[in-house]
Amino acid sequence: MSEKITCTKGLYKEFPRKGGAAPTATHYCPGCGHGILHKLIGEALADFDLQDRTVMISPVGCAVFAYYYFDCGNIQVAHGRAPAVATGVSRATDKVVISYQGDGDLASIGLNETLQAANRGEKMAVFFVNNTVYGMTGGQMAPTTLIGEKTITCPNGRDPMTQGYPLHMCELISSLKAPVYVERVFLSDPANVRNARKAVRKALEIQRDGKGYTFVEVLSPCPTNLGASPVANSEWINQEMMKEFPVKNFRDLTAEATPVERTQSDFSTASL
Repeated sequence: MSEKITCTKGLYKEFPRKGGAAPTATHYCPGCGHGILHKLIGEALADFDLQDRTVMISPVGCAVFAYYYFDCGNIQVAHGRAPAVATGVSRATDKVVISYQGDGDLASIGLNETLQAANRGEKMAVFFVNNTVYGMTGGQMAPTTLIGEKTITCPNGRDPMTQGYPLHMCELISSLKAPVYVERVFLSDPANVRNARKAVRKALEIQRDGKGYTFVEVLSPCPTNLGASPVANSEWINQEMMKEFPVKNFRDLTAEATPVERTQSDFSTASL
């Protein structure tokens, strides 16, 4: 019997840049949400015929090696600077721009760039992977680490009196006027992966049509740094993460949004 091999659309068939003995395996840990999200984005890029138009911006963190996998353009950027570089690409070209970032990158060192790009309504799709921890560097406390959650830099659990509260990025982004679409989803079970797929596709459809800024936060498991099995980690998302980060749509202005043309602004002080 011949073996049937299914290749995810939008990704390379093999990953020679990664190296190693398994050319079709990713470098992500078992149970990690990055691989699932990669598949959802790659599938949408292929379905919407956007691969040749797309530039993926990948900064520092577990997402740093996106260029191993996505069959599209890629720019590697410094820690936290993805929105700044994405702004330049978006304004200088007609490309579909994706900023793919983790919580340590987007909500910490890149927080200013994140908020400023959202406030300007730049044409980019931001996919924000929130696993409540710095995954690549060993499990340090992130801006999204839950109250009481233990990491190597808060071994007794995050204490709001000394370390503050978790940042809620969807709530911050949706408080601004310019963003078109803001949604939080999660990857803990098949039903919610399907919901995440819908959000990914909507964010990229808005980019295809040039309508402005989209932000999708993805609650994702990090079994390695949380010291739990993939199944236990998914249950932890359902039982703990969702208490702090409710899954919902925060904004959808798709119907009323129009393509953004920066060179044809009709703004004048008389309109104030």
